[in-house]
Amino acid sequence: MYMYLKLMNELEELILKQPYKDGQKLPSIRTLSEQYGCSKSTIIKALDELVKRHLIYAMPKSGYYVVKGTNSAQGETSTILNFSDAAPDPDVFPYLDFQHCINKAIDTYQKDLFVYGTAKGMASLIEIVRKQLMGYQVFTEERNIFVVSGVQQALSLLAVMPFPNGKQKVLIEQPGYHLFIEYLETRRMPVIGIERNFAGIDFNRLEEIFRTEDIKFFYTMPRFHNPLGCSYTSREKKRLARLAAKYDVYIVEDDYLADFEQDSKADPIFAHDDSSHVIYLKSYSKIIFPGLRIGIAVIPVPLAEAFRLYKKQNDIDSSMLSQAALEIYLRSGMFDRHLAKIRSRYAARAKLLDAALAKGAARSGGAFMYEPSKNPFIHTHILLDKAISAPRLIAKLKKESILLESLDRNYLMNFERENILKLNATNVNEEDIARGIERIGALLAQSACK
Repeated sequence: MYMYLKLMNELEELILKQPYKDGQKLPSIRTLSEQYGCSKSTIIKALDELVKRHLIYAMPKSGYYVVKGTNSAQGETSTILNFSDAAPDPDVFPYLDFQHCINKAIDTYQKDLFVYGTAKGMASLIEIVRKQLMGYQVFTEERNIFVVSGVQQALSLLAVMPFPNGKQKVLIEQPGYHLFIEYLETRRMPVIGIERNFAGIDFNRLEEIFRTEDIKFFYTMPRFHNPLGCSYTSREKKRLARLAAKYDVYIVEDDYLADFEQDSKADPIFAHDDSSHVIYLKSYSKIIFPGLRIGIAVIPVPLAEAFRLYKKQNDIDSSMLSQAALEIYLRSGMFDRHLAKIRSRYAARAKLLDAALAKGAARSGGAFMYEPSKNPFIHTHILLDKAISAPRLIAKLKKESILLESLDRNYLMNFERENILKLNATNVNEEDIARGIERIGALLAQSACK
């Protein structure tokens, strides 16, 4: 990441977290240069970018000042604690950066944006994505990379297209991604589930299903599973790759939260695939904003032509303007700046959520169980006592302006459900997390005593 972009993040945090009042002057350029150990020109470039974002304003021959209103929401306590919303925090959406990239894309590509593209995607975007994927230990050729209109489109195409193994059924983790479950059940496609929980997955059961059932592919979220929040170990990922090769079952690896990984050794299943049986999917919706319907699919050669054909028939191409803007966003270094900012914010909230839940579980008298994580994430889950009604608890908490969501839609219709609550802190302020979890724990303890 460029030094001035890194500096922008630090100065933005300084403005938001320090007790600066509206209209208060920032330290001088010389002071900031000495404090951050960089040139005055780098400081000026970073400050000028913050001026464009209306966080500060410049007074000639005087200095830079905090814009009125910047800190008006700081320190306030939210009236609604929304532990149900999985959308990214709107406070960190890169609105201005991406607006610049859209304008730049129109200027740069002009006529190319207003004609049909290709089902495969924009060549310049695929080029930069291929380099980015290397950082996730996904080494592939450009011919294997497809731009899709979100991971959801890739899943819908994979579900209907024929596979070289000639098999028909889809195997999915339970609980799992609700929109894919809805897609499969609405179209009455052959699908079966396998339980995933705190401990992971029963590999003996998985191998039995691979051996005895007609499994076309196994759809899995190895990293920061939705809705559970847990991840597979490196050993488990390697085992999944071996089983896929042994039984000619494809793995569809949904790595939609790859950008939030803190462990540099946590490679995807794709990195362990020696038999071209892993399809790798990546999304930009959770790291940038949901309205950017751009995802990436890495498709093995035996499947590539069928995937291209089915995608062309589905939507001809994904939005050329979105692709061009994303390409500029990735190439310019703006993505790296945004990634550092959102990673830092989410990591802080994840640690607070993990600590609050561990404390609450210890005090709940068995009302709920929680497994503390070595690598906590922004969303996770708790296992409730079987006697507690999750819908009733959710209704009670709603009256107290604490929002939670049932997991009913995360299960196949006929799959046995666990008594689970999902908690997501992407839209809960850091200072409110412990308070919210304490109240949830108190209500759970009361429910267990009845």
